[in-house]
Amino acid sequence: MKKKITTLMALALAISSVSAQQVMCHVDKDALVYVGKDALVYNGGGLQIKDTGKWENHGSVMVDATAADVFKTLDATGADKTDGGNFYNRINDTATGYDYSKVGEMNTYGQLSIHGITQANLTGIVNQEYQRESNGAYQQIGLPFYKKDIIDGLSQDFGVTFTDERWTVKEPLYFDNASAVSESIGYGDDTGVYGCTYFMLGAENSGLDTTVKHTLVGVPFAEEATPDLTLDYSAVGVNFGPGGTNINNYNELYNTYIQDAFHQGNDWEGDFGKNLYQFGNPYLTNLDLSYIHQNANGSNLSNIYGVRLQHTGVTFGDQVGSAAATYRYVTYPTGVPTGDVDRLIVRPMDTFVVKMKDNTGANQALNFTNLRRFKYETRMSSVPYGVAAPRNNANSTVKQLGIIGLDSQGNEVGRTYYVVYAGATTGFSENNVNSAQVKAASANPIGSYEESPEGGYDTNLWNTYWLYINEANENDFLGKNIKVHSYNTNITSLKFEIRENASLVPNGTHQLAQGIGFYYKNTNGQVKQVKQGDIVPLEGYTNNNLAYDFYYGEPLVLGTQDQAGVTSRTRVVYSPTHQNYIVMFDSNWKKAEVKVYDMSGKLVISEKNVDASSDYVIKLNDNLKAAYTVKVVSEKGEEVITKILK
Repeated sequence: MKKKITTLMALALAISSVSAQQVMCHVDKDALVYVGKDALVYNGGGLQIKDTGKWENHGSVMVDATAADVFKTLDATGADKTDGGNFYNRINDTATGYDYSKVGEMNTYGQLSIHGITQANLTGIVNQEYQRESNGAYQQIGLPFYKKDIIDGLSQDFGVTFTDERWTVKEPLYFDNASAVSESIGYGDDTGVYGCTYFMLGAENSGLDTTVKHTLVGVPFAEEATPDLTLDYSAVGVNFGPGGTNINNYNELYNTYIQDAFHQGNDWEGDFGKNLYQFGNPYLTNLDLSYIHQNANGSNLSNIYGVRLQHTGVTFGDQVGSAAATYRYVTYPTGVPTGDVDRLIVRPMDTFVVKMKDNTGANQALNFTNLRRFKYETRMSSVPYGVAAPRNNANSTVKQLGIIGLDSQGNEVGRTYYVVYAGATTGFSENNVNSAQVKAASANPIGSYEESPEGGYDTNLWNTYWLYINEANENDFLGKNIKVHSYNTNITSLKFEIRENASLVPNGTHQLAQGIGFYYKNTNGQVKQVKQGDIVPLEGYTNNNLAYDFYYGEPLVLGTQDQAGVTSRTRVVYSPTHQNYIVMFDSNWKKAEVKVYDMSGKLVISEKNVDASSDYVIKLNDNLKAAYTVKVVSEKGEEVITKILK
């Protein structure tokens, strides 16, 4: 896409004559500056808009100034405005403005980047359009506005009524990384002078609908409001207790809201829930997280484990903290991003979470200012794909297979990843902070299971967890299979997305840089090459459960990896159709007993002789938000135990 670039030196003089020391461009009464969708406008100095003057931004505007310059919106008398209505950042594609599946040119918006101006001289008000997919009960959001009133100000912007009453699901909260607590916000509290705070807005009971367009009004943060951070303070000294059963200062159990899918090992042991940092984008510009693991541009997070993005299915209730059902993840096991690398652009007002390997303070510097980027795609290094390149590149690369479940209309339902490289660990490795692996949530519609070193399931871990990102060593696991399961019959086909060193390979590519590619075996026992961009239909669901085998390297032995005797394929997952959790039974089960306990250990549901030929809906009180333990036992005594958040 070719951008149209405009420098506003001549334009400023044409519109109005003002002091060159403070203002480069002045837009006066009734004047209009329109920045188109593909335009990049550079303003080399201050900018101010007066009275009914208007700046409508559908593209990218850079205000590159000095500490003596200003960014102002003025009323007719020349005084600072308090109500906005002059500078607008517009969403261009309203129909897809909140849809994360639409990227690049399908999902664009006006961006404003202000350099050099101090907060004292940055008093201009911006009208920022906002539209996103719903996160669930609580909308996760960044608020890039200096000293903006939160409860009353956001109530006015969104046209709803927020309150300061906790657990009403209509209150705003902010997350404190040091204490690992979502803190309450009172009337009169504002966003303060610190830009990268992570906020949560009660949506379920306030009437907040973020899927329609809203306009938020406020003064942007100056660069000084987001100083460099050293990520060495998360949950230091916080004791979560055995199984996360200690309580925070709001009497909420830690195990009802602390989530850490990065942790390799038993939950609530080691650094589970520690070294996690939740942030909001402090700017009205995209942030590019693709290189935060490198020592460059003021950041040095070479000690990073990964990044968590995009929340869905957020829940919250009395004496229960906020937690999400699913996320997107990126990990950096070798310095090369793996997982959802195309989601590393954080849009204005969006949030993200960083997981560090420890809290030592070494290699843990984060600079938000230098992460700003107008483009909608990350800055990824490319892998050459000449005719001879696959066979001549002897160096190991990070190979990633994305397995994307599509519905009958071609829409994405869910995805999972399989990553191989020379230094990867095959199978389970407790507390391995150098892994690419990330656990999948129970609500994920597709995922893989921890592999045995010989291939197939690790039967000792079947009921413990499953994986969103699975890694294996490209040498000792060559030609062996991982098991990928889908538990959602809306998935009718699989699409393959192949990356090498984080870059997409060309469509139709099978062989990667070492002359080896991925393979899959379907339920009919047929082994086929995985090629970039291919879509293959699915057949063979049994009790809403379908299993495929995936390999890096041609399978060593065909048809011998099914492993009779695997413990159980029964799972407890969230069903959007039922708006409740359901038990999806192993096809070998005939009858089952289902028991559900609350966090005190009280039995709240008990049902025997459940027919395992169809899903069982766990009917819990919709008005009570809490955590539960679900125990499912087959007629042969096989057990599945899962924790859920209602």
